[in-house]
Amino acid sequence: MLEVNNLSTFYGNIQALWEVCLTVEEGEIVALIGANGAGKSTLLHTISGLIHPTSGSITFLGQRIDGLSSHTIVELGISHIPEGRRLFTDMSVRENMEMGAYPKRAWSQKDQTLEQIYQTFPILKERAGQLARTLSGGEQQMVAMGRGLMSRPKLCIIDEPSNGLAPRLVLEVFQIIESLREQGITIFLIEQNVRHTLEIADRAYVLENGRVTLDGTCKELLKSDHVRKAYLGL
Repeated sequence: MLEVNNLSTFYGNIQALWEVCLTVEEGEIVALIGANGAGKSTLLHTISGLIHPTSGSITFLGQRIDGLSSHTIVELGISHIPEGRRLFTDMSVRENMEMGAYPKRAWSQKDQTLEQIYQTFPILKERAGQLARTLSGGEQQMVAMGRGLMSRPKLCIIDEPSNGLAPRLVLEVFQIIESLREQGITIFLIEQNVRHTLEIADRAYVLENGRVTLDGTCKELLKSDHVRKAYLGL
């Protein structure tokens, strides 16, 4: 579904990504793990069209997308749920969700999609008229995820969904991500909670200093001495 090939990206004169290669197959949960500053968010922004690469290619469903605008990439079926939620805080829950449905193919089905999302996040139906800034952190994350699903994506990129959440809510977020895969949505997940991530993902890549240094099935990575020492504290 997604193929990143020899991707290099710069911020000004500083190179942030070095010939990154990875793939995401339809129906998978693929994880990207790495320390802060490793280049994870830069990679996501490059895939989403917010940053254009210096070299390399990104292909989605057989089409090159590395030169396309971000709104065109959304139209093609990629949704990016950003780190930090990035809600419109003085808009209601429903208004925030509807902002995610601006692609033409999604807008015509927005009421149906909204009801589907309310089934996944029942609390959001209760909070539909409430301003986003009045919600708890967990509820705000649900709104961010729901907004990302309103475009009816084929591939959902989720950046640090458990950041700042209580442990009980972290487990709930991971359960929701697994349920999205069951609904037919392919997931590319970036997450600092490495143990939980490797428990639900199919495969994972380790990004360090802008380079992919390790990849494999999650079972393989859980046995890796480097992953266990650097990311699991074992």
